[in-house]
Amino acid sequence: MDKQKPILITGAAGSIGAVGNTITSLLLKQGRKVRAMVHREDERAQALRDKGAEVVVGDLLDLEDMHRIIEGCDTVYFSMSVSDDYLAATVNVAAVAKHHNVKAFVNMSQMTVAQMSITKTTESPQQKFHWLAEQLLNWSGLPVVHVRPTVFMDGFFLKFSAETIKNQNEIRVPFGDGKTSPIAATDVAAAFAKILGDPAPHIGSTYHLTGPDSENMYFYAQQFTDVLGRSIQYVDVSVEQWRSAMQGAGLSEHVLDHLTTMGNLHRAGRYARMTDDFEKLTGRKPITVKQFIEDHLASYDRR
Repeated sequence: MDKQKPILITGAAGSIGAVGNTITSLLLKQGRKVRAMVHREDERAQALRDKGAEVVVGDLLDLEDMHRIIEGCDTVYFSMSVSDDYLAATVNVAAVAKHHNVKAFVNMSQMTVAQMSITKTTESPQQKFHWLAEQLLNWSGLPVVHVRPTVFMDGFFLKFSAETIKNQNEIRVPFGDGKTSPIAATDVAAAFAKILGDPAPHIGSTYHLTGPDSENMYFYAQQFTDVLGRSIQYVDVSVEQWRSAMQGAGLSEHVLDHLTTMGNLHRAGRYARMTDDFEKLTGRKPITVKQFIEDHLASYDRR
């Protein structure tokens, strides 16, 4: 790879956990040039510019935008939030990357893809899109690396649970007794930064990123109890109750279908997995849920 050429980071403004933003910061600290793609000009775009990134505004679904944005980059990090346009965006970006002879295409996927095939899928349209996107990228002939994280601590322990933990001392998710191994978004970003900094040895590989524990939600509720110093209970709500509670948050039906499926798969034990891929990539252990709670105490502090 030509280290004088910028590494393209799509979704650099970030959403849950701001993975793209963190990857950008880590690569800049490595002394690498970064072209940070954002969807619009705002304070997040300016913050990336202030860090030293080349900020470009564009739409993953716009062919002309992607030619302008990818040209001159040897390495592309591709990620997109949960969207019914995900598969179309993947096709668009992959086709343009192939045209510009990209040397490494590092793809953010999902761990559930490992349990899917042409005859075995899930009820989540988004998970189907991720499986199909991986097939497309493999067929394309692009030099691809797939990275499949499990669920993010930032999603389930901040976005979906911080308010009930703070105000009701409860974690309310529909996971039953199913085990799960959540990983912090900062760790996901660290793994990607290692790959993007020198992608050649990773071409053709698939990595599964998990946290350091695979346990049920009663275990994680105890972690909150230990750190916060007050009793936090896990309440196993039904998947239907969970979906109903989230409908008021303005989420699309596509996103709700995805989250509902994740709840059902947790109940079925499909997230009970753990790997050492993160440690192999970074040389350290992923952070624990206790450390994550300590890092975000303000979100759970009643004061």
